[in-house]
Parts: sequence; structure tokens; C-alpha cells
Amino acid sequence: MTGPLVGLVVNPVAGLGGRVGLKGSDGADVQRRARELGARPEAVLRASLTLRHLPPVELITAAGPMGADAATAAGLPARTVHRPAGPGTTAADTRAAVRALVAAGARLLLFCGGDGTARDVLDALGPEPRLPVLGIPAGVKMHSAVFAVHPRAAAEVATAWAAGRGVRLEPAEVVDRDEAALREGRVSARLYGRLTVPVLPERVQQRKTGSAGPDPAAPAGLAAEVAERVGPDGLLVLGPGSTTHAVAAALGAPHASLTGVDLLRLRAGRTARVLLRDARADQLRALPATPWIALSPIGGQGFLLGRGNQQLTPGLLRAAGRERLLVLATEAKLAALAGRPLLLDTGDPALDDALSGHVRVITGRGSCAVYRLSA
Repeated sequence: MTGPLVGLVVNPVAGLGGRVGLKGSDGADVQRRARELGARPEAVLRASLTLRHLPPVELITAAGPMGADAATAAGLPARTVHRPAGPGTTAADTRAAVRALVAAGARLLLFCGGDGTARDVLDALGPEPRLPVLGIPAGVKMHSAVFAVHPRAAAEVATAWAAGRGVRLEPAEVVDRDEAALREGRVSARLYGRLTVPVLPERVQQRKTGSAGPDPAAPAGLAAEVAERVGPDGLLVLGPGSTTHAVAAALGAPHASLTGVDLLRLRAGRTARVLLRDARADQLRALPATPWIALSPIGGQGFLLGRGNQQLTPGLLRAAGRERLLVLATEAKLAALAGRPLLLDTGDPALDDALSGHVRVITGRGSCAVYRLSA
């Protein structure tokens, strides 16, 4: 006996710009540039990871990389109800696929992509969608609250939904981000609408919340701790965000990127200079020595890895190890998580499991907190 009818649509180019530092994947020009820099699509693989952990369901999907390829990779039978118009895929193809899945009777819609894909799904379903929808995260920096925290978590939520156990349906925000502004170092986002999402505690992400930045006194203390641990002449990879940007400024590098991943070299006197701004994964892979990595979680969401910092590949993270991973957050930022864990989604489930546990968080000069880290 088969389970409920589940629809799947994949945006095959979602997240294409992440590893190469393009901060998004919207638009043919960006996708072409990403491929020129060596980027490879990963959305199909992330969708297949979710499918491998699903309970018995009847799966309907779109042809090729828009869904059927992921089902094949997961070893699941799937009925194709839509074929894209041409060899490439566009937002119009996503919308058409969603409508075809709805017409075929899907009771739950899984989509694999990022914020742009979420907007396309909402456009296809209309202004007051009632069909339960859940995003399998595959974008670069997802601000919307319609995604599971990890591809495996999407399967956990879908499993609980299919069993009618512990899941509530709630309206969740879809955020419209301006990728062009993001590439210029400005974060610009607005509420686009809401989708109905099955929610399982800690398995569906929160919407990113805005931040006024750390307390003016905090960056100096965080920077002093970082400089002491890294030491003179040490290499430091600094992740995106207002906290890390303020730390860079406190180290004498005010021109570090706000929204990208940078490489700094520490100097005597606890100062630093930027060696690479908006670094790509291949540039970080080619470093002559293993760097330290300093990150701060995304406000409200708690993501430490896997949102906006895909340049930090599993290979680089394994080489650095836990001992060279510096987590920076003020006490107020941790308190705003209300006990929810810091989150991992590196693209490598084995690495996510290895890094999970408790991590020491630097909260100021001479002060730390121990906090849970989870995939």
C-alpha cells in the first residue's frame, strides 16, 4: 500500500553561485558566470538526500533535473506529470511544474531551491495557498521561513506529516531578496507573501531577523580574543555578517565584506589586513597553510554553516577541524535564539554529524558560552 501523494519540483540551478562567492544564483548571466568559475549544480543531490529518507509515499514530479533525476538517484519510483519546455529551466518552468503537480492531486509539495524558488512556488499557488509546502534548502542564503533546516530534516518533517504525528500547519513567510544589492554588500529584503508549511519543532528554519549589529563595545573584545587565538601572521577566514564585519573593523580591516567570505592575515599588534575579499572556494582550497575560521550565526535563524558561506567547503572545514573553528556571538544574540541550537548544513551529512554537539562560543573578551550545535 502506497503512502500519500507527494509532489516534488527541483530548481536545478539553485545555489549555483554559492561556492564561487556570487551570493545568489538568480538570472542567466549569474548562472553563466558561476559555471565559468567552475561551479557545479548541487540541488538534485540535495533533493535526493531528502528522498532517501522518506517513508513509503507515491511520488509525482517533473522530468529530468526538475525532479525525476533526484528520484532516480534516491532509488525511488516516481510518476512524471510535467516536462519543461526546453533544455534549460526557468522560473516559468518551476511555476508550470507546481501547477501540474497540484492538478495531479499532490497533498504535500516539496520544492528544492532557495528564496527565488519559494517566490515562484507562491506565484504558482496564488495569493492564499492552502496546500502544505516545504522547502528542501539548496539556495545560497535563504531568509524565508519555508525551508527545513537540512535536507534530512525535510524528510523528517514529511514523515511526521504523512503519519499525522506532531506536525502543525502554519503560515510561513516568503522573503524577496535583492541579489544585486547583496552583491554590492547591502542586505535588502521584503515580505513577498506566505506559504502554508508543516512545522516540526527545530526542523523548520526561522525567518532571518534583522540586526542592528553588536553592541559598540563588543567587537573590540571579540577581536582581541580572535587575535590572541590566531596569533601574528596567522590566516583567518572570516564569514559574512554584521558581527564579523565589526570584528574585522576592530582589527583594522574596515573594508572587509559584509556579505561575503574574506581571508585576512593577522599582524603584530592585533591588527589584520584583507588578502582576499569575497573569496571563492577554489581560492580558499589553494591556501598554503590551514586557516582559522571565524563565524557568527545568522540572527534569528541560528545558522552557522550552510547559509551564505558555502565557500567553506567540507574539505576546508575538515582540514581546520573544531580546534580552528571560532564561533562569535554576543550573549544577546544567543539569548535571541531562545534555546534553539546553532545549525549546520555543510552539504556533507557525515561532516554535519561529526561537528554536531556542543561548541564553545566566544561572547566577549575573556568570556565564552557553551552552546549546542546541530544538523
